Amino acid sequence: MPDPADTRFDRDTRVIRSADGAFEARIDPGWWILAGPNGGYVAAILLRAMEAAVGDAERAPRSITIHYTAPPARGAARIETQVERTGRSLTTVTARMWQDDRILCVGVAAFSKPRASLEFDHTRAPQVAPPEACEPMQAVIEIHKRYEQRWAIAARPWSNADEAHSGGWIRLREPRIADATLIAAYTDAFPPAVLSLAAEAGIGGPIPTVDLTIHFREALPLPAARPQDFTLALFRSRRARSGFVEEDGEIWSAEGVLLAQSRQLALVL
Repeated sequence: MPDPADTRFDRDTRVIRSADGAFEARIDPGWWILAGPNGGYVAAILLRAMEAAVGDAERAPRSITIHYTAPPARGAARIETQVERTGRSLTTVTARMWQDDRILCVGVAAFSKPRASLEFDHTRAPQVAPPEACEPMQAVIEIHKRYEQRWAIAARPWSNADEAHSGGWIRLREPRIADATLIAAYTDAFPPAVLSLAAEAGIGGPIPTVDLTIHFREALPLPAARPQDFTLALFRSRRARSGFVEEDGEIWSAEGVLLAQSRQLALVL
């Protein structure tokens, strides 16, 4: 079993602190969708830099919001971070990713220690077939080669479905425990839910993300998580208007623990 630091995901999301305190990263074309890198992959890189800026393993990522301003090109990128405030339990961080003088995305994140407070859980894990009983997704674009994905629901892209729904089981092709950076990537790894409404391939072209918010509902990785585990990622859109569509996501462990919730606004081109 490879060490997590040696997986391609870790190499392609690695950040290195430079002498001036910023972080250097590399955008790898292995995570491309159509005209640029997948938004979840970019989110993972930004989150990794923000985690390093916080520098406190006890303060787990709880929330991150990213606004995407321009698609990155392959090659070097620079991430500038700012710890806006560190309280007794909560740290707020901002980050900006650049290539030359071109800003690519802006993010804000909250990191916190566990807090003793009111607790309840009204969530219910979706009832789907186990991964071994689900049909594998075919690798159509480059990013699909990085993941092993299996459809867990009937709606598929260009299936003329009655509702905009997408998702299934997912894990990296290289075994790796799902921590916050990998879960961030999963929130944008499946084809957009809105494509399931289309009746034929090619209708409903690029759907670039405008903003992506992720709420991490557990400190990750889970104590019993294993590198070979699948994670269930399901997405749904309910309204498209004026060229924009929202997509809500839920990321679940194989044991039915809600790991993260996501929402993004995307352009329909």
